[in-house]
Amino acid sequence: MELFSHIVSQVNSFAWGPVMIVFLVGTGILLSVGTGFIQFRKLGRAFGLLFSKDHAGTGDITPFQALMTSLSATIGTGNIAGVATAIALGGPGAVFWMWMTAAFGGATKFGEAVLAIRYRETNDRGEQSGGPMYYIKHGMKEKFGGNWAWLGWLFAFFGVFASFGIGSMVQSNSVADALSTGFGVPPLATGIVLTVLTALVILGGIKSIASVTSKIVPFMALVFVAGALAVLASNAASIPAAFSMIFSNAFNSSAVAGGLVGTVIRLGVARGVFSNEAGLGSAPIAHAASANSNPYTQGLIASLGSFIDTLIICTMTALVILVSGLVTIGADGLMSVAGGLNGAALTTRAFDASLPGVGKYIVSFGLIFFAFSTILGWFYYGSKCLEYIAGTKSIIVYKIAFLASALVGTVLKIGIVWDLSDTFNGLMAIPNLVALIALSSIIFATAKEAKEEALGPEGALENS
Repeated sequence: MELFSHIVSQVNSFAWGPVMIVFLVGTGILLSVGTGFIQFRKLGRAFGLLFSKDHAGTGDITPFQALMTSLSATIGTGNIAGVATAIALGGPGAVFWMWMTAAFGGATKFGEAVLAIRYRETNDRGEQSGGPMYYIKHGMKEKFGGNWAWLGWLFAFFGVFASFGIGSMVQSNSVADALSTGFGVPPLATGIVLTVLTALVILGGIKSIASVTSKIVPFMALVFVAGALAVLASNAASIPAAFSMIFSNAFNSSAVAGGLVGTVIRLGVARGVFSNEAGLGSAPIAHAASANSNPYTQGLIASLGSFIDTLIICTMTALVILVSGLVTIGADGLMSVAGGLNGAALTTRAFDASLPGVGKYIVSFGLIFFAFSTILGWFYYGSKCLEYIAGTKSIIVYKIAFLASALVGTVLKIGIVWDLSDTFNGLMAIPNLVALIALSSIIFATAKEAKEEALGPEGALENS
């Protein structure tokens, strides 16, 4: 087991190491420049399209539900525990690098959705199937010739394993831990109820999943952000100092115990990508199901993912932690965290410091609902990845295995599972990023050729 853990650690170091960070962020920069920073230029238009009721195209769910399904898989433990971990281990400056990841990640998500819509297929059940495996298979063959299905298979393989880890066991364990710590609920009881609820939703397929996530995600996001704003309002005088800590530490290694600026950058970028999943290739699987045949407009809607997930929700978490006084930087420049707190415990203490008796419930229920929605979103991702590998008949076996993993996750110590899922999550990015760069000219052409007047009156989602 020790040898296995060492191997996992080494692979994980590569999957989230300097080379991959440059690859992820570099792709985001390339797509941002090539699309004229479309994620910022068209931010208002993207929100307008999100709530438009005029859709043109066949699909399984609405564009709004597609975004909510993708957000259900990203807004989770990373927004609550991940941000706190990045700050505790990398310093406040890690937040700045999370922002940078999200800023460029919007263009990455635009590109992913553009390709997902362009190269999706209709499976033998009449459902839309798309994502990196399909735009790798069809897009790269169209542009370069040859057979690239193997690279799509590699992405799907990593995706299936990641779904059992980060999508199921890690999330169910977080729910069980939150209920056990906060309310004394036995983990096995949590596992049984959670598994039953998950089964009731996923048995209805993507329409059922999208229906549930489109209600849970906006509701919990609003509750969490409202709680954070209440904390910030009561600590308004400390907000400038919090931003000062973020910017001063972003390029200054002195606050980090190891004294390495690279630690700040690595943790910030890794947690940022882990949170919003820009470049990992998961989100376009959901966007491919959208009832919208226009790659451009669905790309704009997809670009909102990084903005909402990281620039809003993660920022709220970070500011709550930094204004709480639990994280300080002394005269010697070294950072200290009260009680050595980390992860969800740090976020919980920060909320409760300003909202006694209420703050801990905001965090606990946020973890529970965010984790549950993540389980639902990742079930869909994993099922589509397995469908690519083994066909639609394999999905029934996957459902049973996925539900079993959610139950088991609530009662196990899953340190090695977390490391493994983190590794597979990172490895998913490699085939996806290769495809995004290889097909970047298509993404650029889509951004350039789409004209505002082609959207029709009142933002109708028409083909351009």
